[in-house]
Amino acid sequence: MGRKRKGIKLDGWLVIDKPLGMGSTQVVGKCRWLTKAQKVGHGGTLDPLATGILPIAFGEATKTIPFIMDARKTYEFTVTFGESRSTDDGEGEVTATSDHRPSEAEILAILPDFMGHITQIPPKYSALKIDGKRAYDLARAGEEVVMKSREVDIFSLELMSYDGTLASLRTSCGKGTYIRSLARDMALKLGTVGYVSTLRRTRVGSFDLKASISLEKLEELSHSAPPEDWILPVVTVLDDILALAVTEEQAKLLSHGQQLSIPEQIAPGIVRAMAGTRLVALCQVEDGPEQTILKPVRVFNI
Repeated sequence: MGRKRKGIKLDGWLVIDKPLGMGSTQVVGKCRWLTKAQKVGHGGTLDPLATGILPIAFGEATKTIPFIMDARKTYEFTVTFGESRSTDDGEGEVTATSDHRPSEAEILAILPDFMGHITQIPPKYSALKIDGKRAYDLARAGEEVVMKSREVDIFSLELMSYDGTLASLRTSCGKGTYIRSLARDMALKLGTVGYVSTLRRTRVGSFDLKASISLEKLEELSHSAPPEDWILPVVTVLDDILALAVTEEQAKLLSHGQQLSIPEQIAPGIVRAMAGTRLVALCQVEDGPEQTILKPVRVFNI
């Protein structure tokens, strides 16, 4: 057998506008195949029936995935009233029906109830693990699935249009929010049943649709333009983290996992150590007896 071909070293972010019908893992595989990159990951799963922003991390950017996972996300979605589905989206079987349709005024009246720090139960058909197994695998196998409630943050929720059956809404929310659960619970609050019939993610952190490209565009770019023309820097997702300039000598120490003592007074937390424009490390800031201590927690080889 021949030696396995090594991939190309790419470091940075790409914002893919995920098409309908593809899973997030499929998109990652397509990106790996098109770019021949050594290491690829994604910053937040999108269901196959959802479209929109799927941040793709290459190489050293995979070390920053937790920061994009924790970022705020914006979704535009449609709730179809009158039916509930086993999956809480259009993929599942109809489990209940209702002739009741809420008025626009009734929908507007309940929106505040679903904003702020709220509790929701994730869909049974989700990637969450129960005793080490995916919930959707257990549900598809016909096993009883009991999902635990969780607390999530909804920063905004607005009704964009309503035709008497289909309600189009936009929400900005925090990590772990299930839009399918939000739609299901809103319908129940309105005395009916409902499910998400369309779902589009329009923003993840600083990434929006303007920064996104399609897989078809990536295929074109990967054959016609150098990576620096279409890959976003690793630091793109770290813009809201304090940048601290370090010398090349200090950068070398941090790169080897050694901590630094610096005279500057910096509030405890995480900072990004930068040697010029080069990201060296993410460091934990700690108070020392006389100086500030920087302890590298993520080192980057860029």
